Amino acid sequence: MSSTIESVLHETRVFPPSPDFVAQANVPGMAAYKELCAKAEKDYVGFWGKLAHDNVIWKKQFTRVLDESNAPFYKWFEDGELNVSYNCLDRHLESKPYKTALIFEADNGAVTTVTYKELYHRVCAFANGLKKLGVEKGDRVLIYLPMSIEAVVAMQACARIGAIHSVVFGGFSAKSVHERIVDAQARVVVTADGQYRGGKEIALKPAVDEALGMDGGTACVKHVVVYKRTGGEITWNASHDIWWHDLIAGLPDECPPTYVGAEHPLFILYTSGSTGKPKGVQHSSGGYLLGAIMSMKWVFDIKSNDVFWCTADVGWVTGHTYVCYGPLAMGATEVIFEGVPTYPDAGRFWKMIQDHKVTIFYTAPTAIRSLIKAGADLPKNYDLSSLRLLGTVGEPINPEAWMWYYTVVGQCRCPIVDAWWQTETGSIMISPLPGAVPLKPGSCTMPLPGVMAAIVDETGHDVELGKGGFLVIKKPWPSMIRTIWGDPERFRKSYYPEELGGKYYLAGDGANRDLDGYFWIMGRIDDVLNVSGHRLGTMEIESALVAHPLVAEAAVVGRPDEMTGEAVCAFVVLKQTRPTGAEAKKIADDLRAWVGKEIGPIAKPKDIRFGDNLPKTRSGKIMRRLLRSIAKGEEITQDTTTLENPAILQQLKESSS
Repeated sequence: MSSTIESVLHETRVFPPSPDFVAQANVPGMAAYKELCAKAEKDYVGFWGKLAHDNVIWKKQFTRVLDESNAPFYKWFEDGELNVSYNCLDRHLESKPYKTALIFEADNGAVTTVTYKELYHRVCAFANGLKKLGVEKGDRVLIYLPMSIEAVVAMQACARIGAIHSVVFGGFSAKSVHERIVDAQARVVVTADGQYRGGKEIALKPAVDEALGMDGGTACVKHVVVYKRTGGEITWNASHDIWWHDLIAGLPDECPPTYVGAEHPLFILYTSGSTGKPKGVQHSSGGYLLGAIMSMKWVFDIKSNDVFWCTADVGWVTGHTYVCYGPLAMGATEVIFEGVPTYPDAGRFWKMIQDHKVTIFYTAPTAIRSLIKAGADLPKNYDLSSLRLLGTVGEPINPEAWMWYYTVVGQCRCPIVDAWWQTETGSIMISPLPGAVPLKPGSCTMPLPGVMAAIVDETGHDVELGKGGFLVIKKPWPSMIRTIWGDPERFRKSYYPEELGGKYYLAGDGANRDLDGYFWIMGRIDDVLNVSGHRLGTMEIESALVAHPLVAEAAVVGRPDEMTGEAVCAFVVLKQTRPTGAEAKKIADDLRAWVGKEIGPIAKPKDIRFGDNLPKTRSGKIMRRLLRSIAKGEEITQDTTTLENPAILQQLKESSS
């Protein structure tokens, strides 16, 4: 850690919420937002205690809100008892049994709908199936499924019986599955024969078979439950494999919820660690659920007649909080999508919004940028008038992509909630409340009420407004990570480092807070470049590049340089065919001049490489670690099995301007 990070992005556009939106908002206007924040400042514990009392259904009411005696291993509502599945399903059975809970659209366009009552019975039947296999409270169940109703059913069924689920994204390799089985010591694996993506059938079960066949540590798995999705041929091991439909045949579709303490782990979700060993982020039941509920109310302004669509896969935390738990706890109708945004054509998302009359649409900046490249005018061919709120998540959104989203998709009438949060935070932490906070393109704006976010220097002292530094959360919050599964010391070192006094949660992101108090995320701390003594956030240089009319997407990394310490290397995807030779050199020179004009000469990329795409995981995250290796001319030795497009690496290696 070293000195403050310079902010070089200057954004002056401001978009206040419309009077119509404010009038109907759950938090109507800045005064209402500030009042909530003031309540939290005045009585932090009481603020969260009242929200937990009013918004969560408890079997046994808690008497103590927050236990800080063993910081940073905080405990929330510890002596309270509840069941998360009960809070998502049973609570709606009297008021809305026949309301649509899930609208599932398959890759091929087939649509299935499930009511709250039907979902409840499906969850209960599968919960009974897990119990039949010997799964008990506290046992771990690994879920490796495609986006489907069954994925939600499996997660909710675990919650119902007090089992701890660990969902692995359906695009991950057998090695990833093996590591997670071993670390969590899973008793049961739930998978499918295969899945459909972009018109292709992709096998899933073979990865589980391969993982179980790897050396050591998988004897804990007693059963593999297989959902028949594609009907493709698979290898069958009669000693532990069982079809989902056979497991639940003849079982009752009622299953009383198992009540657990608020601190009982709801799930473990593995996130990549810088050391290569994945970190099992452990979340609680009570505090996590409260975070999901309050962010649905505050950030998504959820109403009983909304149709909510979060495009995230359940393999990521966004799919946990804003597909499986948050919308269902609020009794919302939501869309679940199996396929990809560009199949059968790049209008797929817009057609789905039109067909299902989606009112709230939440997706990733990567998806937005790829859809701009695939057809910036395409949304105009569809009726998107049902939309009332847009959201973005996963990484900072470039201001120009934000403007396209706002003007073309939202038709200048839908606020955009640009949400900052992490696997570890459990729920959204910094985001505009759409009926209260004026928007600035590219800024996640203000912390949610009760979230004590700040920007500090390397000694843990606050930096002045307008300066960059390390994003921290100064006080514990209910939906926070409780520990790293089986490795409390790694948890402490990773998130509460001694350099900052061991008292603040270190997010790992660099950020700047402007003179209005708005937060701007500048990229991961390890994505900060030190060029001639200037510390520059990569996100700002990327934003400048994407603002150029020719550029669809850009990723910036650093490489060692004798003259400047570090040189800026840009990987660029254009809105036209990838250039070569003299054309590539001319465009690269134009882009350098553009960045010099937008930011300053210090930020001009020394190297510019053009590609048809960027190396991304199947969730859409750009693999900057691989780009750093290419920029330095190193051989790539890291695992690339999670890449959507491994062939792009060779293309980028060979390209330089």
